[in-house]
Amino acid sequence: MRRTIFKLLGMLSVGLGAVGAVLPIMPTVPFLLLAVYFFARSNPELERKILDHPHWGPQVRDWRERGAISRRSKTIAIVAMATGAVFTYFTLGHPWYWLSVAILVIAGGWIATRNE
Repeated sequence: MRRTIFKLLGMLSVGLGAVGAVLPIMPTVPFLLLAVYFFARSNPELERKILDHPHWGPQVRDWRERGAISRRSKTIAIVAMATGAVFTYFTLGHPWYWLSVAILVIAGGWIATRNE
């Protein structure tokens, strides 16, 4: 039963990661990290598929092994969050864009301080 729940949570995480690969305001790799965590406890074959993926695998392995985020990934993430904040400013305006700015400052600051 527990393995089934972990497998379902892993699949949900992969689905959310896939949405994040398309939408600039939603992350991908954190959901793939969750998926790897869940698959490690339910289906090692699916865990290995993510770790061996040519595009996402190196980022997941870097984080898993060293807690590191590449400089390129940091830049892309922070630029995407800044774009989201600007988009929020022009679509929702005041006071809602402050929420995007807060996310940019908090999450962007955390991302910027991780190992490379």
